[in-house]
Amino acid sequence: MELGAFSISLTVKDIEASKAFYEKLGFEFFAGDVAQDWVILRNGDTVIGLFQGMLAKNTLTFNPGWSSNAQELDVFTDVRDIQRHLKAQGVELLTEADEDTTGPASFVVVDPDGNPILIDQHV
Repeated sequence: MELGAFSISLTVKDIEASKAFYEKLGFEFFAGDVAQDWVILRNGDTVIGLFQGMLAKNTLTFNPGWSSNAQELDVFTDVRDIQRHLKAQGVELLTEADEDTTGPASFVVVDPDGNPILIDQHV
């Protein structure tokens, strides 16, 4: 089961200050909009998202259907298939994707230590 492209989504207090800090570490702007309080930054294959006022906690994020360069993949495991697999394994979901839809959808699980994991399909 492929989960898709991985990134860490960080909840930040000041999007501009956080963006400037990570740029000093060598990260470069990849996507997003500071005016909308979110940006995606890259350093090589490492991807981080900075989100001001959007997330309660730092979140592990997987994007089915995307490569690490946010390019749409021809073949991938659909978010609903991943959700069904996890539910069959007894994993409790915090939120669920609508099984009656296709295309973009997401769900959230929480690991045993309380870390949220977002499975967020954009295609």
